[in-house]
Amino acid sequence: MMQKGLAGFGQGYAPGAAIQQAGLQALFKAHDLSTDVRGGNAQALRCCRELPAFGDRDELIQTFPAIGVHRLSLYGNNVLLLLGLLVARHCTTLQTLFLSRWRRSMIKSRAAVAFEAKKPLEIVEIDVAMPKAGEVLLRVVASGVCHTDAYTLSGADPEGIFPAILGHEGGAIVEAIGEGVTSVAVGDHVIPLYTPECRQCKFCRSGKTNLCQSIRATQGKGLMPDGTARFSYNGQPIFHYMGTSTFSEYTVLPEISVAKIQKDAPLEKVCLLGCGVTTGIGAVLNTAKVKPGDTVAIFGLGGIGLSAVIGAVKAKAARIIAIDINPAKFEIAKQLGATDCVNPKDFDRPIQDVIVDMTDGGVDFSFECIGNVQLMRAALESCHKGWGESVIIGVAGAGQEIATRPFQLVTGRVWRGSAFGGVRGRTELPSYVDMSQNGEIPLDTFITHTMGLEDINKAFDLMHEGKSIRSVIHF
Repeated sequence: MMQKGLAGFGQGYAPGAAIQQAGLQALFKAHDLSTDVRGGNAQALRCCRELPAFGDRDELIQTFPAIGVHRLSLYGNNVLLLLGLLVARHCTTLQTLFLSRWRRSMIKSRAAVAFEAKKPLEIVEIDVAMPKAGEVLLRVVASGVCHTDAYTLSGADPEGIFPAILGHEGGAIVEAIGEGVTSVAVGDHVIPLYTPECRQCKFCRSGKTNLCQSIRATQGKGLMPDGTARFSYNGQPIFHYMGTSTFSEYTVLPEISVAKIQKDAPLEKVCLLGCGVTTGIGAVLNTAKVKPGDTVAIFGLGGIGLSAVIGAVKAKAARIIAIDINPAKFEIAKQLGATDCVNPKDFDRPIQDVIVDMTDGGVDFSFECIGNVQLMRAALESCHKGWGESVIIGVAGAGQEIATRPFQLVTGRVWRGSAFGGVRGRTELPSYVDMSQNGEIPLDTFITHTMGLEDINKAFDLMHEGKSIRSVIHF
């Protein structure tokens, strides 16, 4: 089996650009290779860089028996370095042998495919097309399983389209880049973004929102910006999901949909920053802008709600009321900083009345983190007259509407929404990774289960049974 991951031999090279040789200097010098050889083999080096499209180590060794056992023990399974040496010594032969493979359009990938709504995902081997201009090929290391994935799989999502590869909460490594890509290079660690950041559209330039619209039309149709899919199975296209599709070992995204992060951050943990954790924290800090001394109420203690608790602690809220009908979640909410935990089932009156009484008139901010329209109303009506603000984070079912008495708004309460916590992915998400590395965001708290791709349906079962906060799939 080919060793996964690229070790940096061809980093910095993009088709049509000059080879950056600084990173190769040590390797060539160590093996006494001439500058002339090093400088004249862009095509062969391109072959190195696109290694996932080739065969495995054994094939290389059989083709070039001069590579001895001492080379293998020196480099282990690092196929890229082995191939680098081969390129330098046998560049003409390698170009003939491998360039046609580099040019082929597909690589194989294991993926969990949603062929139909309301059916378990199927683990199959799919074809993944190599990235086109402005695109990147990612190798997914880990992916969280989110309620939004379950929502789409349930058939309730108006944009749900099948067959598709779900998943949008991933940690990945760049394996290849298309022409014109400059913000990431092979080997970079990234978090896929379902909210891209082109920095050029009206929305990005406004400075008022993170809702980039540059690829919204095609992303909503399960397609890449050029209107086609990069996935196929038995010759038939498989749709993308939220522009990310992290339930595949390999996935292709637009360059504007990946956030480059520090390499020492564990991808199997920071993958959670691709959705729920960032959404909850960002809604408190960016959307609501909670201030020290404020009182907040958080409705729903899943991954987003618990993240909102963390955000409220970071904002130095004086009182943090965590609300859920599952009391098993209260212990972790208190560990994260909730000052009060309330179960609506313990009362025979509306929860909003309970919260208003608890807080001498209502909270400064409330956050609905489930997607229940009745709870959205309760969250608003828990807010203080004159200035209270309620932020809707949860995604409601298709066609559902929210309602309240207009007097609630006339008397100063505000209803707002938040997507991905208002966070601009490419620009701001790296700072969330830094916070997690500094211990400010305890990601371990959220990961209740880990499993391989073959057990992904178990992750959905645990979610529906209320037994998990986040299950993380390891590839």
